[in-house]
Amino acid sequence: MSHPHPELGSPPPLPEGGLRVTPLGGLGEIGRNMTVFEYGGRLLIVDCGVLFPEEEQPGIDLILPDFSSIRDRLDDIEGIVLTHGHEDHIGGVPFLLREKPDIPLIGSKLTLALIEAKLQEHRIRPYTLEVAEGHRERIGPFDCEFVAVNHSIPDALAVAIRTPAGMAVHTGDFKMDQLPLDSRLTDLHAFARLSEEGIDLLLSDSTNAEVPGFVPPEREISNVLRQVFAGARKRIIVASFASHVHRIQQILDAAHEYGRRVAFVGRSMVRNMGIARDLGYLKVPPGLVVDVKTLDDLPDSEVVLVCTGSQGEPMAALSRMANRDHQIRIVQGDTVILASSLIPGNENAVYRVINGLTRWGANVVHKGNAKVHVSGHASAGELLYFYNICRPKNLMPVHGEWRHLRANAELGALTGVPHDRIVIAEDGVVVDLIEGKAKISGKVQAGYVYVDGLSVGDVGEPALKDRKILGDEGIISVFVVIDSSTGKITGGPHIQARGSGIEDSAFGDVAPRITEVLERSAQDGVVEPHQLQQLVRRTLGKWVSDNYRRRPMILPVVVEV
Repeated sequence: MSHPHPELGSPPPLPEGGLRVTPLGGLGEIGRNMTVFEYGGRLLIVDCGVLFPEEEQPGIDLILPDFSSIRDRLDDIEGIVLTHGHEDHIGGVPFLLREKPDIPLIGSKLTLALIEAKLQEHRIRPYTLEVAEGHRERIGPFDCEFVAVNHSIPDALAVAIRTPAGMAVHTGDFKMDQLPLDSRLTDLHAFARLSEEGIDLLLSDSTNAEVPGFVPPEREISNVLRQVFAGARKRIIVASFASHVHRIQQILDAAHEYGRRVAFVGRSMVRNMGIARDLGYLKVPPGLVVDVKTLDDLPDSEVVLVCTGSQGEPMAALSRMANRDHQIRIVQGDTVILASSLIPGNENAVYRVINGLTRWGANVVHKGNAKVHVSGHASAGELLYFYNICRPKNLMPVHGEWRHLRANAELGALTGVPHDRIVIAEDGVVVDLIEGKAKISGKVQAGYVYVDGLSVGDVGEPALKDRKILGDEGIISVFVVIDSSTGKITGGPHIQARGSGIEDSAFGDVAPRITEVLERSAQDGVVEPHQLQQLVRRTLGKWVSDNYRRRPMILPVVVEV
């Protein structure tokens, strides 16, 4: 198995007749999925998603793929193929289209409807090409065939990309549920047909590669939901991804069976479920769904609220309910269902929300104590079955953290893919398919691009480090006025602390030391403000460390008069 080396340099020009694959997100992480295919000087992008921030990224709203390696080649992009409508696959599209609004978007009916609604908020009207399973479209030099796959959202597609260099198949996210709610199976017959033609490079979903066996059918959740609904005496509040149409359908079915009304809470939930209903993917009995404003007129025993926040996102509806920062107040006897998995890295945030809800008296039902979620990604048994059908000549695990990628690679090897034809890459690592063999040829920039409010890419790691220090240790400011000609102190030092846990009165012990250091520097002829600020920072920082074992941010200000 080949794998990236930290000293990889820039890739050489792509040889004529070769296919280049560059993942800009989704490898080594769950989210931010984006892969660039290049042939004959033209580019085809598969997915463009976002990653949601973790606790060590305070103030960040979203994390985007890094577009810098393709920014000067936007005119070479033939289109963006969207495999399905989850945020980690479409959420970055508006930010790429801001740079070139006329890049065509290719996807299924529901996927395009979801991204078009999102783009309206950005005032972008995209060029779109609707495709479905079985369709074959020529997109520049890329001959693309679309294959039905089953996932946790309707209308998901895999894509087979044919070029003179060979055929690459990107699975997108998929599983092999044999009893899907919409009867839309992963099309193993189509994959077998592609296998007969010859799959030169398979890029396969790795998320559940460590999980043995097969994913249970989605419909198994229905009985558990019925039991929860049957036992609930007050309101039922369900948190789910705003695009998980199949899960919401089961909630609606249970609510209808038990005589409850349903209201959607949260802009993305209302928008996406409206789209799914209008397009026929969500079956809603007449009168079942009501506006949230009418719930006060109904008894609690007839109410179901469906909201976002299943991953503990701080601004989502469920988190705000747990923090008593939402118009909907959790009361004793409410039932809350978290109908989702825990995305790696979100565990602490989710359990914080569960504890908050429990504190206010809610009965919280989640994956840890009831079967209210099944995964949308193929487990190890399904992947083995899939590889034995596809028989790829080269395998590149995608969509997953390092442990998932490695586990997926091992599964491929077990089914007969030669070790030297399994490529374990990471974001930015360039893989070339030349004369039938995939190999790593270099690396491009593929770091995190942070969205902070209206700012995109302006906040970097140094700013996040400062925010972390401020959040953990607080800040101490020091203000000193000096005579510009003599360097002597004429005012201060005035010292104030915020969030450091140190009382302002305690700084009376260190103020004389700062004065002494500055007077000594004046005698030595050091009067440049920046140098004096560094002296103040070091003196105060050492005193705080010695006496309090803390490392707050120290902000010295030296003013000349």
